[in-house]
This record gives sequence, C-alpha cells and structure tokens, in this order.
Amino acid sequence: MKKIILSIFALVVMIAPATAATWVAADRVAPVGKVLVEKNSLPNKITFKVVNGVADNSMTSTTNVIQISSTDLTYAGNDNEVAAVISYEIGQLINGKEGKDKFRKAAKAALAEKLSKDNILNTAANSEFLNNKQSLADKKEADMTGVDLMINAGYNPLAMVVVITKMPGSNIEIALGKPANSERAMSVYNYLLYNYENKVKAGYNCQEYRTFLAYANPIVASRNKSKSALKKFKKEQEKIKQKRAKNLAQYRNGMSSWDATYAILNELTTKKK
Repeated sequence: MKKIILSIFALVVMIAPATAATWVAADRVAPVGKVLVEKNSLPNKITFKVVNGVADNSMTSTTNVIQISSTDLTYAGNDNEVAAVISYEIGQLINGKEGKDKFRKAAKAALAEKLSKDNILNTAANSEFLNNKQSLADKKEADMTGVDLMINAGYNPLAMVVVITKMPGSNIEIALGKPANSERAMSVYNYLLYNYENKVKAGYNCQEYRTFLAYANPIVASRNKSKSALKKFKKEQEKIKQKRAKNLAQYRNGMSSWDATYAILNELTTKKK
C-alpha cells in the first residue's frame, strides 16, 4: 500500500510542474477578455488580439478588435493580472482616449495655424511637460475604469496596482525608494479605498503588493488624521466615481463624449471647407 501511495505522490510531483508551465498570459487573453465583456454588458462583438509592441486601438470602433500588448502581458502572472492589462485597454476606449487625442491634435493644429511657432501658447501646447501630464491623467482614468470592470467580472482589482508597479518606473522613484509608477498605483488604491474598501481589506498575496503597502499606508494614515485632507479626498473621489459611471454608460450606448465631440467638430470643419 505504501508503495502505491509513494508512486501516486511521485506522479503528482512530476505532473504539477508541467501543468503550471502551461499557463501563458497571452493564451488567457481571449477567455479573460470574454468574461470582462460579458459581465460588464459591453458590445458582444468585441474580440481581442495580442500584438507585439504598443497596442493601437484607434480603429477598434470599426473593427471591434481590442489589441493587447505582449509587452504588458509580461507583467501578468495570473488571470487577475491579465484582467488588469485587458481592462486598462478597455478603460482607454470607454474614456474616449482616441477622441481626446484627435481633439488635442486638432487644437494644436489650430494654434499652429493662428500663432507663430515661437508663440508662448503654441510652445506650451506642444511642451513635453504638458504631454506627459495629459498621458498620466489618461492612464489614471483608464486604470480606475479598469478596476470597475474587473470587480464586475469577479477579478481581484488590486491586481491593477500590482501590474502597474511591476512596470518600469522613473529614475526619480528609484532614488526616492518609491514603488515604480507610484502616483498611478496610488490613484488606483485611493479609488478602491473609497469605492470598494472590502476589496482592499481582502488583500493580494504577493511581494509587489506588500512593497506598495509599505509606501501607501503612511500616506493613508496621514490623510485620515486630517479632517480637511479627508474631506477633500472624499469630495474628489465622489466626483471621479460619478465620471466613471457616466463614461461607461455612454460607451455602452455606442460612443464616448470625447468621440462624439470630435465627430461633431470634424463634421463642422469639413462643411466649412
């Protein structure tokens, strides 16, 4: 009997590593993406495609295909983290990133046409600082929308924090001993604390998350001690919460507010020409 038990145990030990090795992030995109789409009542025509390099979803409204970067998937170690990568891309679409980018490009072109190249307004509009700030704001919005999608689909939203901090950060963050992309990660964490505190209490078991908590907990503790800071925090989060719900409702109806704005402006410009 002992020989049989030992044989079974040996077989399990041999099989387990082979089974674990079969998990590939790219292979999980389609099934995880399907759950996100179905559980959030998103257009059922949406499909997903893993691509090398940066995902380009400028044509998703026409193709119904959402590209997922293979590079981003290298930071995903389980289905929760794959869901974070996917829901971020969906979040960009829901928040009308493509419409925003087109609108910004059109506004810069209009300034360039009206003003000289060295004009202070023209210079400011095309500055690296402004572009980086806009990019960070867009990412934060997509992160928070992604968190909503993950929760509705049954995934652990703290995986969004983990994936963000796994990605390369800045040299300044390294010098200051902060987690990579700490501002983005803290934005997600604050959103979760305000809207889904029970999810934060449930936690996430990995070293990256524990490292982030060592950074985030003192910030939260300091804020909670100040009535004015806590009041400001709650006011900001409530505003963000309402905006997230509005954007999702518009996307389900077919077009984000930014896409609609760009479409109207583009039509008016075309008519003038």
